[in-house]
Amino acid sequence: MKGAARRIAIEVGGWALLLAGVAALVLPGPGLLLIFAGVAVLSQQYEWAEKRLDPIKYRALKGAAESVETWVRIIFSSLVAVALLIAGVIWIWSPDVPGWWPLRESWWLPGGIATGITQIASGLFAFVLLGWSYRRFHGNPDAVAALEKEIDEADEEYRSL
Repeated sequence: MKGAARRIAIEVGGWALLLAGVAALVLPGPGLLLIFAGVAVLSQQYEWAEKRLDPIKYRALKGAAESVETWVRIIFSSLVAVALLIAGVIWIWSPDVPGWWPLRESWWLPGGIATGITQIASGLFAFVLLGWSYRRFHGNPDAVAALEKEIDEADEEYRSL
């Protein structure tokens, strides 16, 4: 019975992370990281997920390295994280609908407190990831070169499957 419960938990958790990652590719959030987490969980059950784990991992790391290549990217990423924090505070504060709002009142700040908490968590998570990426990759061409070598090796291995 424990085996069946574990399998169900892996299935539900993995697919939920994978779907959240796909959604986060177009919404604010760490899309590739969530996709990687979902595939990592599913790789415990499925061979297809295990085969795709390394290429996704390296693409996520490459995105992290590219996000701190220049100060323009670092500043832009920081501003997006600050915007998420501000939006989260506004959602939680939930001010009255302004007079200039052109849509129905029910469309003003949909989701309420839960949305605000999620936005704040995403903003904080973005700052943590940005800091980690900066420490690991910014001004460290050896780390970037090693990552690119690992990506090439993973791509070659994946193509040979």
